[in-house]
Amino acid sequence: MKIGFLHSLIRKDEKLLLAEFKKHKEVELVMVDDRELIFRLGHDHFDFEVLLERSINHSRALHALTLFEKAGVRCINTSQVATVCGDKLLTSNALSRDGVPQPEVRVAFTEASAIQAIEELGYPVVLKPAVGSWGRLLAKVNDRDAAEALLEHKSILGTYHHSIFYIQKYVEKSGRDIRSFVVGDRCIAAIYRSSEHWITNTARGAVASNCPVTEEICTISLQAAKAVGGGILAIDLFETADGLLVNEVNYTMEFKNSIDTTGVNIPQHIVDYTIAVAQGEVP
Repeated sequence: MKIGFLHSLIRKDEKLLLAEFKKHKEVELVMVDDRELIFRLGHDHFDFEVLLERSINHSRALHALTLFEKAGVRCINTSQVATVCGDKLLTSNALSRDGVPQPEVRVAFTEASAIQAIEELGYPVVLKPAVGSWGRLLAKVNDRDAAEALLEHKSILGTYHHSIFYIQKYVEKSGRDIRSFVVGDRCIAAIYRSSEHWITNTARGAVASNCPVTEEICTISLQAAKAVGGGILAIDLFETADGLLVNEVNYTMEFKNSIDTTGVNIPQHIVDYTIAVAQGEVP
């Protein structure tokens, strides 16, 4: 059984996955470095039928998945999942379509309409780039002066990341949020991410601790995963007085700091799922 492994740099997460794959003697792993990859459209043939995506760069991952699928390779996650999860607007749209609870969101295309949308929601709000990760380029907006200054700044920058205004109602998290991990049809683990800062990404210094997977966490996590297309996903959740809300869904999830925290061998679950897909056990 040959399985492709699409990667950029080999980080600790990828090393843990490679170690798990080595335990399966029936698997021959084909390493595919996206920095060296060349597609020959219309002439591509690969000697593996399934590929696990672990690229760092979203645009590389998305386009590589699209072209691998065109060549007949089944990808984990799919290009459609990467498309939806890689764009917060598309993620919110998918969650809304399926009735999955999330913070209120507005999308606007001009400074004037963005101000109107922000004041409809009420301060504070969070401005996010539609495409982005690791908690970068987020801004909490507390009043109109800040909104006007930030919107003008983003408009002058003029890039794709700043030309669409994704506006989310600020949710008071009391210093933490939840990240859950979904593999296939199971929510296998969850962590609290705690920080004194309002941004609770571990990439920005938040501290991880174990979060028991309650029925509520499991249910909303699986609903969110299904809404974006399923596979191997990390779901970011907010706790509120009215229940959990889905903040974001991540399609190339990082897990290295969550294994000891949760006591769950996350890479083993990922590898087992990938092999099950390769064996035709997963539809």
